[in-house]
Amino acid sequence: MTPSSAILIERRGPVGLITLNKPAKLNAWDKPMRDLIVAALRDFDHDAAIGAVVMTGAGERAFSAGQDFAEAHDFDADAAESWIREWESFYGTLRRLTKPIVAALNGVAAGSAFQVSLLCDIRVGHEQVTMGQPEINSGIASITGPWIMKEILGMSRTIELTLTGRMMQAQECREIGLIHHLVPREQVLVKALQIAEQLAAKAPLAMKLDRAWFADMTEAGFRQTIAAAIRAHRESYASGEPAQKMESFMAARGHALGGSKP
Repeated sequence: MTPSSAILIERRGPVGLITLNKPAKLNAWDKPMRDLIVAALRDFDHDAAIGAVVMTGAGERAFSAGQDFAEAHDFDADAAESWIREWESFYGTLRRLTKPIVAALNGVAAGSAFQVSLLCDIRVGHEQVTMGQPEINSGIASITGPWIMKEILGMSRTIELTLTGRMMQAQECREIGLIHHLVPREQVLVKALQIAEQLAAKAPLAMKLDRAWFADMTEAGFRQTIAAAIRAHRESYASGEPAQKMESFMAARGHALGGSKP
């Protein structure tokens, strides 16, 4: 096990394991943490001894709460565009990995973490897991999330989830195909590792070609979505609305979120 400031990296036989390691912040991520995840994914992809990857979160509360507001609060239009380019790299890495990815959902998967879990191939969770796209509740426009949801769920449910910002309970997620395996809490990682080991034993070239075709089928939409996200977030952050709504969102939960700008 190799510890870092924000993630843990392990090799479990033919499976690479990435654990998001900020439980005090519900494993919410910022740029340094995302960079570490991308680097770990690429390292596993280049490791001939690894046939599959599992992603999970530390602690019992969250896979990840998504974006760390402490980072996003002070964005201006230019910073927002750079931010979307970072997601282009992160999501592009997930999409273009040659090896399958299993999400071991140990708790909430919200916002961008919900999106990351949907970009994984197979999802394992327990009865207390919640998933959703709550950005609208904190003043962040949803552009990449709806595109990913539409590809999996269709337009009607994508609109409802995006505009209400509600979180889905595990049973609903299971019924609509977002959670493939619902197991007891203590079995989530065990089950995910078992599935990953089974996937790692498959024909590696066929696996690579299958995953590449999934990405190719949706490549035009992905690029269109990134361009739309840049336009939307530049406008949104230039207005100041996200910072105001994030402050209100956190204040309602007993947390202060102050800006660093004068």
